[in-house]
Amino acid sequence: MENFSCPRLLLVLLILQLLALSNGTNSSAKQECPIGIQPETMVLQYQSSGQSAVCNAENNVSDNNVYWLIRQKNGTNKKENISWTPNTHEDWDSSPVCHAQVLGIGWCNKTLRYILYKQPENISVNGTVDNSTSGEEGSNMTLECEIVDVAPAKHLRVRWLWQRGNETVEPDSVGIINKSECSFPEDKSPVTVVCTRNITLNRTLHGIQVKCEAELNLGPEGPQPPPLMTSDPFTLSVHYKPRINTTKLPVLVPVMSGYKEELVCEADGNPAPTVTWNYTATAFLGSNGKLTVNEEGTYICIANNSLAIVKHEVKVILTEDYLPLLAGFVALTVVAVSIIFVFIYSIYYKNTKMRRYSLKNPKLSIHNGNVAHNGWDIQLPVTKLS
Repeated sequence: MENFSCPRLLLVLLILQLLALSNGTNSSAKQECPIGIQPETMVLQYQSSGQSAVCNAENNVSDNNVYWLIRQKNGTNKKENISWTPNTHEDWDSSPVCHAQVLGIGWCNKTLRYILYKQPENISVNGTVDNSTSGEEGSNMTLECEIVDVAPAKHLRVRWLWQRGNETVEPDSVGIINKSECSFPEDKSPVTVVCTRNITLNRTLHGIQVKCEAELNLGPEGPQPPPLMTSDPFTLSVHYKPRINTTKLPVLVPVMSGYKEELVCEADGNPAPTVTWNYTATAFLGSNGKLTVNEEGTYICIANNSLAIVKHEVKVILTEDYLPLLAGFVALTVVAVSIIFVFIYSIYYKNTKMRRYSLKNPKLSIHNGNVAHNGWDIQLPVTKLS
């Protein structure tokens, strides 16, 4: 009996183990909570009209065993019925969760994806210069984009815009290489977001308008296109030293003797520079920094603003006017060539166009017994000479 009962006992234990595994598999297959939420995602605008979310469960669960748990401002949870209507004035972080007691599973829950959003009250750009208020070239400026009272901040997308007039300017083309820095709080209630960008001022930035653009991207369930708000432009003002345009005013200027030359001195700077000339020779000073000269000498253009005085020296040298001599030489050359041509042509014409003739055995033709008639009627035989 002992030898027979041992195999039977092992068989019974094996069957029990297989049944246990089967029950465990069936149990795990039933772990998914059969709760339905309509709608599954709720994206509402601040102070919009109410919309309800309904929670229900299958397997004929009683409504008494289905409810919402809603987080309150003070951190406690409030129990609601199967239908929940959020307060769009204050339910920022409600974290709504539907709970149900389901046959064969017990209590389970499902979370509603809920977002209450608010567009910014205002967006603006300002700039501050480190250790200075003048904004001189070479100083560092911090640009701030302030986005006031927006929710939820983590869904914001911020972009900087650079324009000169109606044309868009690429940041790297004007020496801006630093990236924007933003801090987006995790708060779901309205907050103020500040994005900064550090730049080094240079003269190419002067007059550029800076804007900040904020987009609230809430995903495909959110409003389309996403809400977008742009700040008023902030105009960059950079103070920089004068710079004389040496392209129009070279260092050495040749002037023909007896003629006049106009020297043009143009300078760029902010504040706008005044332009003056320093010279000892005779010259006539016109408007817009133009100086008319006809004598050799050194002429100094001076550009001056509140930041610096810049000078540019020009040396004027006199050159002879060889134009009359050149014109006379050309005329003589033309005359000489013409004479030679006429001479050569006359020889050519004489040898090729003209023929030589001689009288050979002339015989007078007697007409009516007279040698000549009317003084001209004479026929003479002519022989062509080769």
